[in-house]
Amino acid sequence: MKEKLTILWQFIIALVKNKYLVVILVFIVWVSFFDTYNLVYRFKNLKELSELKKEADFFRQEIKVYQAQYNELFSNRDDLEKFAREQYQMKEADEDLFIIISE
Repeated sequence: MKEKLTILWQFIIALVKNKYLVVILVFIVWVSFFDTYNLVYRFKNLKELSELKKEADFFRQEIKVYQAQYNELFSNRDDLEKFAREQYQMKEADEDLFIIISE
C-alpha cells in the first residue's frame, strides 16, 4: 500500500514540475468555472435556446393555422357573415337575436 502511495506521489510531483501541463490545467479550470462565459453559463444558454426554438416552432404552426382561417374567412362572404353572427352576435336590422345560455 505504501509503495502505491509513493508511486502516486512521485507521479503527481512529476506532473506539477511540468509547467506546460500546469498552465493548461489552470486554463481549463478557469474557462470552465471562473470566466465570464463559463461552461455552466453556456449550457444554461443552450438549454434556453432550445426551449425558445421549440416555442418559435409552435408559434409558426399557430400562425399557419390562423392564416388558413383568415384566408378561408375572407375568401367567401357567406363564411364571413357566419363568423360575424356566431362570434360577435351581429345581426341585420330587421332580425331579432336570441342568445341561449346553457348551464
